[in-house]
Amino acid sequence: MYTLYIANKNYSSWSLRPWVLLRERAIAFTEQLVPFAGSSNRELFRSFSPSGTVPCLVDQGLTVWDSLGIVEFLAERHAGIWPADPAARSWARCTAAEMHSGFGVLRERCPMNCGIRVRLEVIAAELGQDIARIEELWNEGIGRFGGPYLAGASFTAVDAFFAPVAFRVQTYGLALGGAAAGYAQRLLALGAMRAWYDEALREAWREPAHEADARRAGAWIEDLRQRAP
Repeated sequence: MYTLYIANKNYSSWSLRPWVLLRERAIAFTEQLVPFAGSSNRELFRSFSPSGTVPCLVDQGLTVWDSLGIVEFLAERHAGIWPADPAARSWARCTAAEMHSGFGVLRERCPMNCGIRVRLEVIAAELGQDIARIEELWNEGIGRFGGPYLAGASFTAVDAFFAPVAFRVQTYGLALGGAAAGYAQRLLALGAMRAWYDEALREAWREPAHEADARRAGAWIEDLRQRAP
């Protein structure tokens, strides 16, 4: 059975991607959660991940330490990770790769923090461009391939790559138009996403750097997380 190493569910957008894919595709795995530890992250995570980052998948002594690498590793072993239709599959791969390597402003200005609600005082032009591009991609995928997921009728890797964006939409009240708005809510309603969210709210850990990033994003309206000890 696979072992998937992840960090805090409240913060770790990269951990969410393979976790939600495995859950939604009903692929068995064991979860190993190692909380963020500030400046010691890299040293701590190096005990299981060559890059000192999460997520990291281990399978019978074979280690895969990048989210996109994990997805491709799984795709070689399980049907349905990518769409079967060639046009949908090529679009899904390009779109997932764009998410994997891009949207730096969104990551910086709207860090993942599932358990809070934040009012953005200003949406700067660069952030607006990232949001507009996500809206464009989501509307394009659903329009071209018929939905309800980005590349067709089934949840695939491209949906997993955008799962953290759905939490950002919820946390920061990001406005999306067209089919994109409904798609964000569809992701949030998935069984795996609800499970992740519920577990994130129950986490009592607070990592100062992640908390500071969220404080810089805007005014906190609500904190729904279990109170820290």
